[in-house]
This record gives sequence, C-alpha cells and structure tokens, in this order.
Amino acid sequence: MLETWPIRHGIIEDWDLMQRFMEQVIYKVLRAEPEDHYFLLTEPPLNPPENREYTAEIMFETFNVPGLYIAVQAVLALAAPWSSCSKEERVLTGTVVDSGDGVTHVIPVVEGYVVGSCIKHIPIAGRDITTFIQYLLRERETNIPPEMSMEVAKQIKERYSYVCPDLPKEFAKYDSQPDKWIRPHVVPKTAKYPEFTVDVGYERFLGPEIFFQPEFVNPDFTTSLSDVIEEVIQSSPIDARRGLYGNIVLSGGSSMFKHLSRRLQRDMKQIVDNRLRIAEEITGGRIKVRFIRPLPHLHILLINKALLFGSERFNRP
Repeated sequence: MLETWPIRHGIIEDWDLMQRFMEQVIYKVLRAEPEDHYFLLTEPPLNPPENREYTAEIMFETFNVPGLYIAVQAVLALAAPWSSCSKEERVLTGTVVDSGDGVTHVIPVVEGYVVGSCIKHIPIAGRDITTFIQYLLRERETNIPPEMSMEVAKQIKERYSYVCPDLPKEFAKYDSQPDKWIRPHVVPKTAKYPEFTVDVGYERFLGPEIFFQPEFVNPDFTTSLSDVIEEVIQSSPIDARRGLYGNIVLSGGSSMFKHLSRRLQRDMKQIVDNRLRIAEEITGGRIKVRFIRPLPHLHILLINKALLFGSERFNRP
C-alpha cells in the first residue's frame, strides 16, 4: 500500500486527507466528543493565513467544537520548562529548534513574539533520517523485504540512533570493536514474512549526522544545523542576542536523539569563540580603556597653553 502524508515540510497539502486524519485522532485515539471540548492546536511558524482559516473552518463546521486556540509551536516550547522553575526564571525569550518529521525550523522568540523575518528552515528532519537509514540498509543488507524497509529503518532510528561527537573516531570504534557496538535488531514475523534479524552498525550514528552534514542527503543544502542557529541569532535584534544564546530550546520528535544537545552546545561554543577571536584580530585586540587623572583646575589651562605654543603645528610658518 502506498503511504501518503497530508502534511509535507510542515504545510498541509491534502486537506481531505487531513480532515480524515483529524477524525481518526478525535474519535478513535482520543475517544472524545468534539462538541464537549475546547481544542488547542499548534502550527509551524510562517504558516499561511489560509491554512489557519481552513483549519478553523473544519474544527467549527465539521466537528462543532465550542472553542479553538491555534498557537505557534515555538512559543509553547519556550514555556514547557516553566513547571520546573520559579516565576523569576520563566522567560519567553529564546531560540527554538523545532524538528519534526517533515521540516526543521530555527525560530527566535523575543518576549513571547516570534521574530518572523529571522526564521530559517532546514529541509532535513525525521523522515529524511529514516530514508537515509533505509538507503544505508539497502546498500548493506539483502534480507529486508522492500515493502518493510521503511518501517524497519524507522524502528532502528527510534531505538538505536544517537549523535556522535566525532565521525572518524566513531567509525574507528565500530571497526575495532564491532561486537561491542553493533546491535542485532529483531523484526517480528508477519503474515507474509518470518522473523528475521538485522545487524545495526554505522546506521546508528550516520542517520542523525545529516543534521550536521546535510550534503549526505541533499547536495543543494550544505549548511549545518549549528551554523543555521548562529545565522538566526546574528540576524536578530542586537539587544536580544544574549537572551537568544542563553536559552536555546530543542523541541519536536527529531530533537530527541541522544547527545544532540551536547553536540550542538559544543559546536555553538566553537562558532561563537571563533567569531569573537576574529573580531579581536580585526580590531587589533580588545579595546583598552585608560583614565588620566586631571591636574588641578587652576594650572591645567596654563600647561595646555604652553604645550600648544611649543608644538610644531603652532610654530609652523
């Protein structure tokens, strides 16, 4: 059966399919009567106004909901840690890296307002990682049925994948101790196929690596996630940049890879330190501030006059 998605790269493309999906979620998953509940929906940044209007039309006219609020995902992501911090620590300024199945957005939020002109999106997300793992498995494994390859790749991504700190060293680890790092993944039997096992090796770290080396899957896009975050913050208002650097929040299912935040923090620190070093070299080092204690007021004018009269400029013919 051919799989289709109503949403592609964060934007709804098939409204009929989307409405059927909403019906499944409300009636079969939530098991709720929409007429009895208020609904909170989230939308990606820069969502076209027509999409929001059509979503509201479906919710009110098809499902007869009594109330609806559509919020921007990034603002809610910043508010997520509030339950574990004091009121003084609750801020709505920060940079949100929202990575889902179809698209990854980097969104600056200042005092609860999205800086729309500075948003950037990356055409790399969960589905691309799954497809890349599927490709790697197809190149190496021969016992995976073609119609099951996507599902097997998704299972491997969700169970075994992580972000490595250094790609060459990670390859060396697997080559030197394969028994320690290669994981056997058991695929249960189905009505059509018996149970089989897939060895999961390089795929564990190569999948999420496309966040940092997107040219692996998209030759037209070569900017790493760390560089995009830096570009977004540097294009934001200068008085908000300290807060944007100090509160970078990861959200979305594709941000849950182990060690992703650690790798991003290391790369961001290197980028910022390098930029400050270059700025110091261009300006001749850090600016030195020196105060000169003034002479008593009665004598300072006389001394200044004497220096002026004795200077070459004053005596020049």
